[in-house]
Amino acid sequence: MTWFLHNWMYGGFIAGLFLLAIVPIVGDDLGGPLLAVYLQLPIYMLHQLEEHADDRFRRVVNTLMAGGREALTTPAVVVINVVGVWILDLLVLYGARFVDLGLGLIAVYLTLVNAVVHIAGGIAQRRYNPGLGTGVVLFLPAGLAGLWALSGQPEVTAADHILGLAVALVLHAAIVIHVKRRVAMLAGAA
Repeated sequence: MTWFLHNWMYGGFIAGLFLLAIVPIVGDDLGGPLLAVYLQLPIYMLHQLEEHADDRFRRVVNTLMAGGREALTTPAVVVINVVGVWILDLLVLYGARFVDLGLGLIAVYLTLVNAVVHIAGGIAQRRYNPGLGTGVVLFLPAGLAGLWALSGQPEVTAADHILGLAVALVLHAAIVIHVKRRVAMLAGAA
């Protein structure tokens, strides 16, 4: 378990490359809109390497939000990324395929919101943040392409867009709330 806690992003990167490598085999069968949903996961896995290798993201968050204290822990980072991205995107893909294509917007907005957070952080801090490069180079094109592909489908509704955006915003807000609670807890214990 210790190995996974510190190396999950490398395994995810390799898995992401394999998921991208099978696109020529499965892409036609999925069709454009569902393929756009599928692509969000491997794109996210590539992003996670830039963001989390060498514990970069966690260290930056703890420095900026907690004065160097460990408000964002390694196990929390793993749960956020493995459950909140890998498993969520897999469930969303199944939902988009077997329940309602509009559910795919959850994965799309998760990617787009994350890109906006990285870009806004970079602008506000006037510096690079871990994940900014792939946020711009991968997330914006993949997210916008997914948004375009799904929005053009007659069964995708405004309610689907609201749900997708709401889930993405709630997940990102939950991370901030978690870190702020930990900061308050750590401050109270000091």
